[in-house]
Amino acid sequence: MGQPTHAQNWWRSAVIYQVYVRSFADGDGDGTGDLAGVRAKLPYLAELGVDALWFNPWYLSPMKDGGYDVADYRVIDPAFGTLAEAEKLIAEAKELGIRTLVDIVPNHVSDQHPWFRAALAQGPERELFHFRPGRGEHGELPPNDWPSQFAGSAEPVWTRLPDGTWYLHLFTPEQPDLNWAHPAVRQEHEEILRFWFERGVAGVRIDSAALLAKDPDLPDFVEGRDPHPYVDRDELHDIYRSWRTVADAYDGIFVGEVWLPDTERFARYLRPDELHTAFNFSFLSCPWDAGRLRTSIDETLAEHAPVGAPATWVLCNHDVTRTVTRYGRADSGFDFATKAFGTPTDLALGTRRARAGALLSLALPGAVYLYQGEELGLPEAEIPSDRIQDPMHFRSGGTDPGRDGCRVPLPWTADAPYAGFGGEPWLPQPSGWSAYAADLQAADPGSMLSLYRAALTIRPEFGDGPLTWLPTPEGVLAFARAGQEGRLLCVVNLADAPADLPAHSRLLLGSGPLDPQGRLPKDTAVWLRG
Repeated sequence: MGQPTHAQNWWRSAVIYQVYVRSFADGDGDGTGDLAGVRAKLPYLAELGVDALWFNPWYLSPMKDGGYDVADYRVIDPAFGTLAEAEKLIAEAKELGIRTLVDIVPNHVSDQHPWFRAALAQGPERELFHFRPGRGEHGELPPNDWPSQFAGSAEPVWTRLPDGTWYLHLFTPEQPDLNWAHPAVRQEHEEILRFWFERGVAGVRIDSAALLAKDPDLPDFVEGRDPHPYVDRDELHDIYRSWRTVADAYDGIFVGEVWLPDTERFARYLRPDELHTAFNFSFLSCPWDAGRLRTSIDETLAEHAPVGAPATWVLCNHDVTRTVTRYGRADSGFDFATKAFGTPTDLALGTRRARAGALLSLALPGAVYLYQGEELGLPEAEIPSDRIQDPMHFRSGGTDPGRDGCRVPLPWTADAPYAGFGGEPWLPQPSGWSAYAADLQAADPGSMLSLYRAALTIRPEFGDGPLTWLPTPEGVLAFARAGQEGRLLCVVNLADAPADLPAHSRLLLGSGPLDPQGRLPKDTAVWLRG
């Protein structure tokens, strides 16, 4: 058997653009983004230079958690379009050289899913979920004390039904957890994978990939207990080996949402017969600090090396504070527990750092995920309290601003109503949003969009070789990659003073101009040909 071709290995170095359909583009003018809107913007995405699109859940859903409460995986939610439109979108994107990844949410379904509705009616489908009697004299206490994935231990993960039984939901009550010990659950999800691979998708993103399996005894939560009752249990690996067999039949790939502090256990998911890649949350949450970033990069590459899997790099997604805003704060890292209203932000500083961070992430070996609107330099939006929709806000008692601020509909055309998104958006666009419009940025060679387009044009020259760190002053990151046409360098200055550039033959791209002496200013990055 010959070596895999570059086309087969596309995912090892791809730039994958995350599409949150509801906020991308509104094709029918009802204020909700849809597949027609995405199809109309495919030329924009092709010109941007991305290799694939990852779609957040577009399935039938009551939208209690932004579509992550799925009622039917084989039906497109009517707010977004139809299955036929999804098939057209997949095909049209492929004609432009863009692959498609869909999102699967295997830990739970919507409470409107046919299985759960039958379970509520006392059907045998109860075995497909976690139903238990309560504790206490009259069963009035939850079966255990597990903490919620949304709001910590203050929120129960059990809901009691009128018949006195309780059901488990690690997220909202509208998202009952599935019982992955039941063979019907495994069979159904493998059939769902085949359903979408048959329609031409190139891969699948797996939501909350480390949470599926539960200790069958459902014991109380004890901090530090190993194995954990519901995180990273060994049973998961057999599930993903079965999934890998399905994907291999279609040359499909997986990317897992795996949040684990133990690097060795994280790498187990990336063994050759399991998932192809997993998200790198260390880099995403890392503050704008040279030492911390280098440590994150080194640890990420080291944990992937034993299993031969490529790293993934991401600065932002649909759940976290936008990069421009995060990098413009005194605490430039990200932690769900520290999100708060009214955090002071220097957007000019955040924009400079986000431009430099873009060149840093795009120069690293592996794949990059780009969340929609990052290429426009969008900041996190402040959503009026009466317009917030995210359940994280409500389940925190109103202290957490939630995730809506990074989900505000995109600005496309500066002089059009609602910045060219379509109808009046489902989330309000802030004043001044049109200044970020794609049409303005496309005409401005100094814009964030122009920077991303230029970077994605050059990026293939870095090839897929390893990274070599170069000696630098404190606060400066510099590394070399053996590119397709000679050595390429990436230099990022996070120090307070301008930095001298290493020897090079040509400056390929900069996140900002050099100073009059040809030095690299603070919070600026460059790509150089060695």
